[in-house]
Amino acid sequence: MNVYLDNNATTMVAPEVFAAMQPFFGEFYGNPSSMHRFGGQVGRHVDRARQQVADLLGAEPDEIIFTAGGSEGDNLAIKGALEAMKSGRRHIITTRVEHPAVRVTCRWLRDHGFRLTEIPVDREGTLDMERLEEALTPDTALVSVMWANNETGVVFPIEHIARLAKARGIVVHTDAVQAAGKLPIDLKQVPVDLLTISGHKLHAPKGVGALYVRRGTRITPQIHGGHQEGGKRAGTENVPGIVGLGRAAELAAETMAEENDRVRALRDRLEQGLLQNCAGAQVNGRNRLPNTLNISFEFIEGESILLMLDEVGVAASSGSACSSGSLEPSHVLRAMGVPFTLAHGSVRFSLSRYNTEQEIDHVIEHMPGIVTRLREISPFVGGAAAWAGKSTCNV
Repeated sequence: MNVYLDNNATTMVAPEVFAAMQPFFGEFYGNPSSMHRFGGQVGRHVDRARQQVADLLGAEPDEIIFTAGGSEGDNLAIKGALEAMKSGRRHIITTRVEHPAVRVTCRWLRDHGFRLTEIPVDREGTLDMERLEEALTPDTALVSVMWANNETGVVFPIEHIARLAKARGIVVHTDAVQAAGKLPIDLKQVPVDLLTISGHKLHAPKGVGALYVRRGTRITPQIHGGHQEGGKRAGTENVPGIVGLGRAAELAAETMAEENDRVRALRDRLEQGLLQNCAGAQVNGRNRLPNTLNISFEFIEGESILLMLDEVGVAASSGSACSSGSLEPSHVLRAMGVPFTLAHGSVRFSLSRYNTEQEIDHVIEHMPGIVTRLREISPFVGGAAAWAGKSTCNV
């Protein structure tokens, strides 16, 4: 049995999305910016996709800019907003647990003359709101806080954060790459100025995303050239990807409530099964996305767990796919204060609408034996001794 539980890294393209995209690789190949009818009919499909994405977010179509994905959207939002400002403000606020697309961008800006504050989180991954409010100053130009964490699934109080910042005239950006399609988003109620989504996190293809820019929010383009996307992002549009993203947004809006309940039940089944059958296991984070379980197994390495899971057909991850290959524990878990012997043995299971109860039971069946075998050869000082003679898992 093959079990894919790495959906926070990327999702399968939904069959309905694939079907919607196919004509734009053949019959409808025109450039949507062209004046002739052949291009115009393609342009109408791009317009429809823009409406579909706007509907998912509670936005207006003219507030949606299509991009190549989350990283481009985050860079365009943060750098573009700061470059367009005339206020002279030079202070940025973000968090210690942001995705690298935001974290690295903000640190690059710090190295180029901006002042940066990174707000900490507690052991459960909850943002220190008192520290955030204290950090807001007359010099603060922009606040960028993710809607939901990609590694732990912890959801942040974006509406409250946005209202605090907007009361002080501060531009607010949120990376909603993990939240879109999993949580209801209504930007008529949540006063963020900029919001990023990525297609391949919600069953659309890779290489396409969108940036919401609230009317009246100024951004400077980061890709210069043609007039596409309202002059904010040059380059001929990725029409098949855009059409796919639109259809995926429509599917998410139609199925979100029902699928969230089903996926949450599967996630909870997995969580309870692992906690009950493996000693020394600990869940990281609370108030999480319905599909995400980040769990640590003491005294063993997450990479070894993933390799052994792969042998029994299970795909998971040890954190952000953008940070894979590093032997260092996740910066998110370090920020949460998770002890090294736990953080190093963390695994992220992230589910989708396509997972089944049988797949979850397959993981629960194999995980105890994997943990037991790895504990027996644990390289951590005291690891083997700590568990010697114990039945670490119910096999």
